[in-house]
Amino acid sequence: MTVSIAQPPAASAVVPDSTTLDALRRVIDEQIGPRQPGAIYQNQDGAFEVIALIRDPKRARELLKRRCAQWALIVKDVLRPGAEPFVVGSAWTTSDYLVREADKAPAGREGGLH
Repeated sequence: MTVSIAQPPAASAVVPDSTTLDALRRVIDEQIGPRQPGAIYQNQDGAFEVIALIRDPKRARELLKRRCAQWALIVKDVLRPGAEPFVVGSAWTTSDYLVREADKAPAGREGGLH
């Protein structure tokens, strides 16, 4: 018997069904919570304005440097004058609360980056 370790087995292309995609979308929406561009939320770490919401998994992974990221937020600390925007990927929890709702996007404009 000959065993070859030269190449790993080829990964098969798996296409998720619509039920799986809908479930993933719901989980992501729950993790993001009400944090849409323009919203301000507060937690034990401070108060943050959402500058952008990235739903493109590839871009989110690049920004967060995490292999499994599905989304990311670019936020700015509103309690620190001159604070620079930064990226977060933490899920919305019961310790977070909304200070200001997101701006309503005008018709034809998507809020944030996708």
